Amino acid sequence: MEKDLIEYIAKSLVDDPSAVSVNETEGEKGMVLQLRVADGDIGKVIGKYGRIAKAMRTVLSASAVKDGKRYSLDILDN
Repeated sequence: MEKDLIEYIAKSLVDDPSAVSVNETEGEKGMVLQLRVADGDIGKVIGKYGRIAKAMRTVLSASAVKDGKRYSLDILDN
């Protein structure tokens, strides 16, 4: 569910939605979602001063707490 949420938000923000991919991996402190977008869209996902990335992490945390899980979001450049 959280993976789909982040993918939906990212596809809504970028110019090339087909290049958006979200991978879920196990980390030390819980699950980690790794978000990849096209090179030209990385700034749109991070936002000015990282505000959009912070908002995405906040929504992810709120969704995960509801399910009793712990998630973190990594935005990776290609």
